Amino acid sequence: MLTLMFCLRRKAGLDRAEFQLYWREQHGPRMAARFRALGALGYRQLHTLEGGLADAVAASRGGPEPFDGIAEVWWTDRAAFQAATDAAAGRQAGQDLLADEANFIDFAASPIFLAETRFGLGDGQAAVTAPGSGSTSPAGAPS
Repeated sequence: MLTLMFCLRRKAGLDRAEFQLYWREQHGPRMAARFRALGALGYRQLHTLEGGLADAVAASRGGPEPFDGIAEVWWTDRAAFQAATDAAAGRQAGQDLLADEANFIDFAASPIFLAETRFGLGDGQAAVTAPGSGSTSPAGAPS
């Protein structure tokens, strides 16, 4: 699995609630309208929580200020991502989304990167991926 991770910080002049509302109510539908052109398997918005428990968790590691949210988009593999971004419709979708992101994201403070799943837990089983193989199997099973 290939995942695009975008760790978002809001643009100056927006509070977190305004940022998250725009992201969910304006950008989310734009993404939905362009999702097929991107050839992606999934899209998820993770909205950062504030107060109480969230603040305690953030402080527990002594790290920097939390992001305002994280966007995830995933494809089966690098080839699927490359095919989508090589296609005219995929490039146009990406340009449209980038133009909208300028309305609410501080790009200079928001890291974006691609990552491959190498280990995961969930759905009742452990999964591991052999380096370079791109295939996933239950833990303990040959990959």
